[in-house]
Amino acid sequence: MSRDIVRDFGYLTLGTRLRRLGELLQANTQAVMTEFGVTIPAAQYPFLAAIDRDGPLTVGELAEAVGITQPGATRTINQLVQAGLVEASVSDEDQRRRSITLTPAGQELVALSKQGVWPKVEAAVREACADLDGPLLDQIAALEANLAAAPLLQRIHKQREHQ
Repeated sequence: MSRDIVRDFGYLTLGTRLRRLGELLQANTQAVMTEFGVTIPAAQYPFLAAIDRDGPLTVGELAEAVGITQPGATRTINQLVQAGLVEASVSDEDQRRRSITLTPAGQELVALSKQGVWPKVEAAVREACADLDGPLLDQIAALEANLAAAPLLQRIHKQREHQ
């Protein structure tokens, strides 16, 4: 079996390791969402949350809120429009600006998510991070090990059993 080169190289490959950890967390979140019947990609959730929290936003404002490029935000917004979760309308003041709002279906999904998905995912991630201590690389390794030992969905099932 080959060794984990990204882990072995420590700080040299920290960006790759963080991206890998982010993808692992998104995949775990996707499994939770699937159990709740949510079919959108986990990476689209922050867009819905931003619009819900801040109201109608432009593409640029959404890109900034989520921390991605404007072309990436445009792609995601177009996917959310196709899914019927947001709508884009041209601004009255500036025809080049589009205002993005939640549709009734988007509002319903956010309400369901606030009640079920989001608190469960947050609690499971909090549990997976509870014993992290020490240097950053050690914490990342411990979080990776915690998620390998018990993915988020497994943690949520365990929490349900103890309620």
